[in-house]
Amino acid sequence: MYYIHINGQSIGPMNADQIMAYPVSADTQVSKDGGPWTPLFNYPELMQLLSRQGGTGYGSYSGMSSMEQTEVSSKKTLCGIMAILFGWLGIQYFILGKVGGGFITILLTIVTCGLWELVTFIQGILMLCMSDSEFKRKFMDNTSTLPLF
Repeated sequence: MYYIHINGQSIGPMNADQIMAYPVSADTQVSKDGGPWTPLFNYPELMQLLSRQGGTGYGSYSGMSSMEQTEVSSKKTLCGIMAILFGWLGIQYFILGKVGGGFITILLTIVTCGLWELVTFIQGILMLCMSDSEFKRKFMDNTSTLPLF
């Protein structure tokens, strides 16, 4: 039986087929029978299932439909542009559904007399430069109220 570590949570026990129901990649941390945590690519049986699924890991969209890929890509672009232009209003967080992060950003902008806008400007540039899968992991799947970079 396997355990996987996704979004700060350990999930399991489950068999190899059940693991493929989650958005795993070759770098997903896996524990077999309660042993040490190692990346999924160390388990040939799991890598075989992952490659059958169409995912190669290493930053791919493994397990995502084309509609989800399009959603991630468009949100990444929109959030990046909004962070550059209107980052001080926290619009990028409101788009992601992280309302608390949006209000915290507005508060930080007021408290720092606008200097926080530099942080959100840099964040916008980084959002546009990162891969879609990295954006999804850092901003969409992250449970943090205010993910920065």
